[in-house]
Amino acid sequence: MAWSTESPTTTVPAATAPADSGVATLTRHMVAGDEDAWCRFHEAYSGRLRRYLLVVTRGDEEATGEALQASLLRVVRHLRRFDDEPAFWSWLTVLARTAAVDHRRKRHRYLAFLDRFLAWHRPSSPPAPAVDPDQRLTDALERALRTLPPEERGLIQAKYEAGHSVHALAEAAGETDKAVESRLGRVRRKLKAVILEELKHEP
Repeated sequence: MAWSTESPTTTVPAATAPADSGVATLTRHMVAGDEDAWCRFHEAYSGRLRRYLLVVTRGDEEATGEALQASLLRVVRHLRRFDDEPAFWSWLTVLARTAAVDHRRKRHRYLAFLDRFLAWHRPSSPPAPAVDPDQRLTDALERALRTLPPEERGLIQAKYEAGHSVHALAEAAGETDKAVESRLGRVRRKLKAVILEELKHEP
């Protein structure tokens, strides 16, 4: 019973400090390339991210596994130092959710995306009655998306399919809002050119 008379100041820091200071130390060492720090990160967060992604993918094990791997690669590319665990976890979930987007194909989201940037019409060559124009545009977009590098494809789908704000994407990438807007504009123009080129050659 002797320990029960100790002053709270000798016990509270040991119970409360590690959560925040631990993340700051961990991420600082990870940024510096400390292999042991990366191992500790995987031990502490891989399982937690997997559980999160299982919810995001509605229990799809295959999509969860692929999204988890993509998420961890994005951590390697974009990691910076974090001072507290809530901010670090929030950043990780943004990366995980944007990675999961690559494994979902929601046609109505793709069509909404097309409405944002694609003003396409060919009045002199109307589509054949047997072909659904929405379906044709959707298929063309899916093929165009597959031509993009994974990072560009993930950015576009995170913005227009998952609905993340530019600010949230900028935070996740460690960039300014303006830089992300610029990247989105370049990728939209690239997709539009690919789609219009494909549709131009359709009968």
